[in-house]
Amino acid sequence: CTLLNLQAEHGPDSQVVLVVAGDGVDIDAIQAEVSNQCASLPRGEYASKALSHSFVVFARDMVEAISFSNLYAPEHLIINVKDAERWEGLIENAGSVFLGQWTPESVGDYASGTNHVLPTYGYARMYSGVSLNSFLKYITVQSLTEEGLKNIGPHVAKMAEVEGLEAHKRAVTLRLQEIEAALPA
Repeated sequence: CTLLNLQAEHGPDSQVVLVVAGDGVDIDAIQAEVSNQCASLPRGEYASKALSHSFVVFARDMVEAISFSNLYAPEHLIINVKDAERWEGLIENAGSVFLGQWTPESVGDYASGTNHVLPTYGYARMYSGVSLNSFLKYITVQSLTEEGLKNIGPHVAKMAEVEGLEAHKRAVTLRLQEIEAALPA
């Protein structure tokens, strides 16, 4: 339950989502424990306010739980189940993932070596946390053969035409005409 309060204590606008997979979880006991912990936290008022607009999701199993998580795209995803590593391959959208009962999110904040600048508000669907790669420059390179241009050129010319970009279209069609003219009669 500390994991619920952990993010909630950041501020009243924080949101925490508990995803429960399977049956046999005593939600009333969890809510009571969260309330008790909030009452004893120095920032308990912030945590309580954040928890007031947080929610619980009930999933049939871990696959459904992770499917929800991938849609929600959390900043922090804590998978607190036995053999948590077995679910890692299904995770598609999360800023940072914490596997198992011995990996609290605060370790990621202060000690495990990961960067703590993470995508919030569902942006983990399209962005990663800041890493060394964020400061690297990448250059893309393309190279076609005559045959390659003959295969994709007409499609590119059509797309350029649909967009109303005549110069883009001509950059392809003029080259295609040149290839055609060089063919033996």
